[in-house]
Formats: sequence, C-alpha cells, structure tokens
Amino acid sequence: MAKTKANKQVICEVLMEAAAAGDRDVVVVCSDSRGSASMTPFFDTYPEQAVEAGIAEQDAVSMAAGMAACGKKPWVASPACFLSTRSYEQAKVDCAYSNTNVKLLGVSGGVSYGALGMSHHSAQDIAAMAAIPNMRVYLPSDEWQSGKLATALLADDKPAYIRVGRNAVADVYTEDVCPFEMDRATWVREGSDVAIIACGEMVRPALDAAEALAAEGVEATVIDMYCVKPLDADAVVRAAERTGAVVTVEEASPFGGLGSMVAQVLGAQCPCPLTCLSLPDAPVITGTSPEVFAHYGLDAAGIADAAHAVIARK
Repeated sequence: MAKTKANKQVICEVLMEAAAAGDRDVVVVCSDSRGSASMTPFFDTYPEQAVEAGIAEQDAVSMAAGMAACGKKPWVASPACFLSTRSYEQAKVDCAYSNTNVKLLGVSGGVSYGALGMSHHSAQDIAAMAAIPNMRVYLPSDEWQSGKLATALLADDKPAYIRVGRNAVADVYTEDVCPFEMDRATWVREGSDVAIIACGEMVRPALDAAEALAAEGVEATVIDMYCVKPLDADAVVRAAERTGAVVTVEEASPFGGLGSMVAQVLGAQCPCPLTCLSLPDAPVITGTSPEVFAHYGLDAAGIADAAHAVIARK
C-alpha cells in the first residue's frame, strides 16, 4: 500500500498535539517554507505560536535561539539544503555553543528535490552538523519513528538537527510495533552473516535487502541508526562481533557521516571488513529519489550486492 504521510507531516502533528494540550511554549519558525515543511496546519491553527521569517534562514535560527533563551521551545523548519549551509554559523554559535533549546528540522533532505539538482540537494548536512560540538543529529526512518523522536525531543532542552525527506516513505515499523529508545539504535532484524547499518530513508531498502539475502540463505542483521550523533557505538561493536562484516548505508556524502563514524568505531574496537555505501563525492544524476538510489547502489539490490562482497572478504 502506498504511503501518503511524510515524516515531516507527522512531526507537525506531534507539535500540534503539544500545542493543543496547552503548551504555549512550542513555536514553529519557517523560512518561507511552511508548505514544503508541512507546517501549514500549525500556522493556520496556532498563528500566535508561528513565525514566518521569510527567505532568511540565518534570521530564523537566531530568532529561535532568542526565543529559546526566554523559555520557548522553537522548531525551525526549512529545506535541509539551506538550513544546513546558509545558517551554519547560527546553528554553531546561537544554538550549539549557547546550548539553546532549538530543534532544527531540515526537510526535503538528501536528494529529495530530485531534478532541482545540487543547489537543492543536501548530501553534506549530516557531516557538517555532526561536526558541531553539542549538536545532535537524527534521521528517522519512517512516520512511526518520526513521531516517537519528535515526542522525545519535545521533552528535552538541548539543540538538535533532524533531517527528513520530502515524500512519504514505506514503513519500517507499525503503529503497534515501533521500539524506540532515545540515542540507542534499533535492531530491526538479527542475523549472523553480515550487519547492515542504515539511517533515515535507507533503512527500508536495507531491510528489503536483508529479506532478499535471507531467501539466498544469508542472514543479515539490520540496525536502524537513526541517532547518527550520538552514534550508538555499542550497537556497532555488538553487530560487528556477531557477524564479522558490516555494510553502512546513507543518503549522504561519503565523508564525515554514518560510514565514517562506524569506521572509526570499528577501527578502534572491532576491526572487520566494512563497506560504506553513500552518495558520491560529486553532483548526483538527475532523477527521482528511487532512480538516484538505484543508480548508486543504494536500493535493495545494490545493498544486497555489497553484503555479498563484504562477506567474501571475511
């Protein structure tokens, strides 16, 4: 069944539920992006808790930091390609260094904007945001996990960057079965031959790859590393010790993101064969997200091929 609800829409619903329950400190700030961020319902229902900054991401983040310093709980929702670059200094200084309770929601991340090209792609945001001290980085995998993550983030008072895609994605979990522990990876599937560690929209194809591998007699562990920073290093080591081979999958640059972090952990604590799948260090081809993923081996078939190859290196 085709999905009709994007992760960003679920986050809006969580924020609206908090406002409906009487939390007047929840504020949404947009940069001419309420439509693309699926925040229009919040703006229409709670106009006194919504701020339109216009196409001025730096101002949006700085205003949010000021609100947070006054006790508000602002969420800045803006395209990831602009939020992670134009307002990088404000994210570093006004949010992370100042330790303000600002949640930066980068929408339409990765290659979600498709044919709009490199100007609208955000392959670098994970590495860039993770490099800022005191900035957490999260990539929820589906609508159910997005809701759990947003609820948990509303309950804390630390800065964070959350990246979601543009469109609805296939479920990894269900409404009734969505295990979630803050800053702990979720073990989606367990196997003994290879571990596939993925984040964000790559978790579903990783699980599909594992199911295809199982049909061939290869049992794969699948780990949903939604918490890229702080990385769940214990989960990485446990998976490597159990399987002896690891594949990472991310819709991001090959440098400084999930693959790099996993490599650092394995190199220090549990060396084993590792393959890191990612977008290339180059402008990506033009196409829809599924077309781009297939081209670069980030679909189920490509992940399964990478798993076979890394197993052969054991």
